[in-house]
Amino acid sequence: MERIIKDLEFSARRLEPDIIERKKLLGKVIGYCQEFLNDLPNLPSYHFTEDKGRDINNWPIVDEPGEIDNLLNLIKTNVDSPGLNPASGRHLGYIPGGGIFHSALGDFMADITNRYAGVFFASPGAVRMENMLTNWMASIVGYPETAGGNLTSGGSIANLIGIVTARDAHSIKARDIEKTVVYMTAQAHHSIDKALRIGGLNECIRRLIPLDNSFRMKPEELERAIIKDRNSGLNPWLIVASAGTTDVGAVDPIVEIGQISRKHNLWLHLDAAYGGFFILCPSGKEVLKGLDKSDTIIMDPHKSLFLPYGSGAIIVKDKLKLLESHHYSANYMQDTEASREEFAPGDLSPELSKHFRGLRLWLPLKLLGLRPFRDALEEKIQLSRYFYREISKLSGFELGPFPELSVVTFRYKPKSGDINKFNKALLNEIQKGERVFISSTKLKNKFTLRLAVVSFRTHLDTIDELIEILKEKVAFLTK
Repeated sequence: MERIIKDLEFSARRLEPDIIERKKLLGKVIGYCQEFLNDLPNLPSYHFTEDKGRDINNWPIVDEPGEIDNLLNLIKTNVDSPGLNPASGRHLGYIPGGGIFHSALGDFMADITNRYAGVFFASPGAVRMENMLTNWMASIVGYPETAGGNLTSGGSIANLIGIVTARDAHSIKARDIEKTVVYMTAQAHHSIDKALRIGGLNECIRRLIPLDNSFRMKPEELERAIIKDRNSGLNPWLIVASAGTTDVGAVDPIVEIGQISRKHNLWLHLDAAYGGFFILCPSGKEVLKGLDKSDTIIMDPHKSLFLPYGSGAIIVKDKLKLLESHHYSANYMQDTEASREEFAPGDLSPELSKHFRGLRLWLPLKLLGLRPFRDALEEKIQLSRYFYREISKLSGFELGPFPELSVVTFRYKPKSGDINKFNKALLNEIQKGERVFISSTKLKNKFTLRLAVVSFRTHLDTIDELIEILKEKVAFLTK
């Protein structure tokens, strides 16, 4: 028996490389990353390949070890080459993610030390760090000291946590659901519908409130719908407003919506996944008024704080409501209860086991200070407004609303032919060129191009390049 155990130990010890092996592997991986960052300005923003990374399937998981050089080459060819390049400053489609270098250092440390941030007993310092970060977020949106929150994997999980908290805070039971009403607009992110379904609320009545010409919710229509529903014996419950919609970057009139929610005793959930952190910069502060009127707010550091994907946050004005919805315990965890001085993610979210996400946010904020983040956010707003003004000078282009934050919608109107087909072809030509990536949406049944300036690597030269590409491609398609 001892011989068998020793043989197993000999093999298992391969999981713990010695310092020589660590240096070798680190050197190779760091070299790969350095090369990627050095080449990044010249890499395509979107790269089409015939195989679309299919060759990765030809290298199944087996007992035998692989060589690091071969594996890095597989990653480069099948993962980091085909498709969209989210790290590129020329990625101007959808809502780009971040990926600042300093966050990678935080993740590396978190993975090596493997601190368990789920409960206070296991890692009180990690829990305090994450709570400090969510408290900071609460403070910048104007929430009181009663607020609390959780760092999530992104906006979808944050929306789910917020909606479940709202459900329980208003004591929505299964028997009530078919008469319970949710108010939102057609611009609400699809993760809201997903959260309602997963939260057992799919049979709720959904009221889509009309939009103004800038795609913002009309408060007077919201109040009219609430009064009508209540008089009809229904149960108005939840308002979902947006602070930066994905389609157009619109910010709903939150102050007025907040007053209506208080007046009629509804829960106001604010989706600020994309737009929330713009509150840090002067132009964003002018637009984002009334964030403190909400009961819950979500914000994604992997969007407008430029962190790597997997970085979201939910903040609740009354953290006890969050606790009441998500706290569970078990016999095997009895040792963790007595020493708890602060609530932990295991108390405030569906997660128990979780990555120590706080370090990827705390380290860059402390290393760099807030100023570069604030200035980068202001730069993104100004770049989008610069693009809007410059495109307005070109004949043939039709523009959407003036950008409140950093999304611009536009399309070209040819002198003849189908406008939607032309803009589809224009988008295809731009994406096929691989120099700059923009995306599209549909607004009022019109195929519309959209520019989203969120990447920390996007600067004036990229916007000027896009303008020149648009001129070039329009000329090509209209000749």
